[in-house]
Amino acid sequence: MTSRRDFIKKAALASAGVAVSVNSVNASSYRRILGANDRVRVGIIGFSDRFRSSLAPSFAEHSKELNFEFMGVSDLWNRRRDEAEKFIKGKGWSASEFVKARNNEELLARKDVDAVIISTADFQHALHCVEAVKSGRDVYVEKPFAESLADGKLALKTVESSKQIVQVGSQRRSAPNYHAANDFIKSGKFGDISMVEMTWNVNQPGRWRRKELVEQIRKEDTDWDRFLLNRPKVEWNPRFYLEYRLFYPYSSGLPGQWMSHQIDTVHWFSGLEAPRSVVANGGVYVWKDGRTNADTFSATFDYGPFDNPDKGFQVIYSARMHQAAGDVKEYYYSNGGMINLDTNKITSEGGLTAKAAEAMGMKANLLPETSLKAGDKIATDANTGSDPMTSLHMRNWMECVRSRKEPNAPARAGFNHSVANIMSTQALHTGKKVTWDPKKSDIVLS
Repeated sequence: MTSRRDFIKKAALASAGVAVSVNSVNASSYRRILGANDRVRVGIIGFSDRFRSSLAPSFAEHSKELNFEFMGVSDLWNRRRDEAEKFIKGKGWSASEFVKARNNEELLARKDVDAVIISTADFQHALHCVEAVKSGRDVYVEKPFAESLADGKLALKTVESSKQIVQVGSQRRSAPNYHAANDFIKSGKFGDISMVEMTWNVNQPGRWRRKELVEQIRKEDTDWDRFLLNRPKVEWNPRFYLEYRLFYPYSSGLPGQWMSHQIDTVHWFSGLEAPRSVVANGGVYVWKDGRTNADTFSATFDYGPFDNPDKGFQVIYSARMHQAAGDVKEYYYSNGGMINLDTNKITSEGGLTAKAAEAMGMKANLLPETSLKAGDKIATDANTGSDPMTSLHMRNWMECVRSRKEPNAPARAGFNHSVANIMSTQALHTGKKVTWDPKKSDIVLS
């Protein structure tokens, strides 16, 4: 497989090619002006497990009230197209006709699609978003927003120069408890963030594996060249196609899939758009199944104002796929205590006690214990199976498609989490400290 260095050199050129190719889609496409009572017709780009289990049910929970419906699917694998039709029509979540497009060009060339939900392979999100936005469609695109800096820049520029509504699938940005934490930090009552610790641990040898499907899929039933987009052209590999999260450059694995959620809250709560620097380590220590992306990963970030190195805080992130102790945790610390986003409690734990302060002629600094106000939550729907956080996030996008207001997780937020992901991935692959140059909007290897 092509090396990481060769891939990075080629990515920018290939991304430019995508920008040219979608112009033909834009020229021949049609975007009707939606009225308040018009039904919004949504196409599915990628009939994935994530779409089936969470995105579709979340959409369906609000579709009747907000007058949305699925109109069709674009998927390169003929099996997925048939499964999508059976699944959506079987649930009664579409009109009588359900379009099965072989690729995005076919779908986006139609006049009966107003918006799309993108849940394709990780490395495809940014470029598929570019295609959809250039064709005049609103977009809900799964995270990670981008897996290469060139793709991320292209997608951000395309979205921000358009009038389209784009929501990135960072669903924490629609969760009441996270809004409460953000409000508390922004109020100044928490004090300056001094440290953040995050974990994401499972013990799942089958996570991101698709053993049965790998044995069943045939190259002639897909479009391998279209799948690869701007990645290096390699021979057909069903594992790359179906288990892409285990293989770079189709996914960064743990950073793109899991860290992207948690590092996004750091940007949101702090108001900072990127880390100043990161170092990372990890490897494939347990699940020796041919994967190249790490099953164990840790990264240490330095965050703070780029014009003031004396101010800032550290973020420590760790994840593993072979030992579940610790589970998923997000802890924000200040000198006065901590915010625990697992328990949704603000406590004085670890804060400056009177005894320790007195020794230095200082006063104690201990936060009063309180709970984060979670507000009204949408419970898991028994009929659709939607999960509460994704349901809220999907509803926010649907409402913004109607109102034309900026959604909770705009493209800029997706670009920012991608920068942190890509920096940590490069730090892991090179063993070097990686820094961000805000003036050039570029990554620098130390």
